[in-house]
Amino acid sequence: MAVFRPFKAVRPAAKLAAKVAALPYDVMNSQEAREMVKGNPYSFLHVDKAEVDLSPSIDIYDDRVYEKAAENLKKMQETGVYIQDQKPCFYIYRQIMDGRAQTGIVGCAAIDDYLNNHVKKHELTRADKEADRIHHVDVCDANTGPIFLTYRSHEEVTQIMESWMKDHKPVYDFLEEDGVTHTVWILDDDEVIGKLQDLFCKIPDFYIADGHHRAASAVRVGLRRRKQHPEYTGKEEFNYFLAVLFPDSQLQIMDYNRVVHDLNGNTPEEFLQKVSEKFEVSRFYQGMCHPQKKHTMGMYLEGQWYLLKAKNGTFEENDPVESLDVSILQKNVLTPVLGIEDPRTSDRISFVGGIRGLKELQNMADEKHGVAFSMYPTGLDDLMKIADTNHIMPPKSTWFEPKLRSGIFVHKLS
Repeated sequence: MAVFRPFKAVRPAAKLAAKVAALPYDVMNSQEAREMVKGNPYSFLHVDKAEVDLSPSIDIYDDRVYEKAAENLKKMQETGVYIQDQKPCFYIYRQIMDGRAQTGIVGCAAIDDYLNNHVKKHELTRADKEADRIHHVDVCDANTGPIFLTYRSHEEVTQIMESWMKDHKPVYDFLEEDGVTHTVWILDDDEVIGKLQDLFCKIPDFYIADGHHRAASAVRVGLRRRKQHPEYTGKEEFNYFLAVLFPDSQLQIMDYNRVVHDLNGNTPEEFLQKVSEKFEVSRFYQGMCHPQKKHTMGMYLEGQWYLLKAKNGTFEENDPVESLDVSILQKNVLTPVLGIEDPRTSDRISFVGGIRGLKELQNMADEKHGVAFSMYPTGLDDLMKIADTNHIMPPKSTWFEPKLRSGIFVHKLS
């Protein structure tokens, strides 16, 4: 059974929360981050992407970047931008996007549960991305970005959250420029906290929805601290990492689409012929093609949308990974026809989150003289099934919206 426990959050002063909250560090590059922080000295990007306060000539993985992050975080605490609660609490975090709400509990998961697979994964991580966050967490002595976890919904947990939100005023409630509303309640009643912990202990497993690199890095730092403190008891904060736990019933996975920058030497006619060997191909005349069911996908080529339907025998229906639409596309088109052997490393393919819309796919395909594919979203049940069977999804299989904001909660390791 997985552990989830309260903590003493380092969090923004109420009047500054909206200015502090920032998108996750990995959804923008350094130049975009520099633009985002202009006129806002409170943005958490000064911590999460501290290169914004240094010369662009300095490598983003230079030690000075991590030292600047720690310096900025310390300064924000000293100047009152951040305060720290005096007792361990849970926090209820609700996001509303396009009228849809998802409400989770912010707390700390155990690194041991990650290691023993009670916190289940569905993606591989890259060593270079891990190394960056390991250094960042270690130097800042804090988890600065929450891990997005989910679990199979538990009615009593949901009832407790709804009751608390009804009876208490939020500490934060603000609307971001992207139209997402963020609302936070402090859950500080020891009896309710204890009841929630007992309920979480009855939930067999948690699942990483988003944040595999942040989770892996937090665990590595925790293990490093254990070596530095061989007398550790297991109760120290470095044995836990910051997370938000959402019930699966409230989450939505968006499509994660693909654009290949060329046709790998094929003419459009040759390419269509090869695709039709594995898919039923029909021209789509009702605007842009957004597939409506599994094992179908849209394809945009030379100004025309097509609807593709995977033919029988092109995938293993009973295999949780091979039956994913992203796997079907990879196996039958991207690798054999377009020569994309490893989509994680190829520079000939781009991945476009569904939040950006299909018009973006058209524009990119037109610009590159390539081909775009619109995907039917991977289901949350697929994610859990794959994690339960210790399999790994292909890269860029899931896109969750809304994104958790960084900077609303910081978990100090000591």
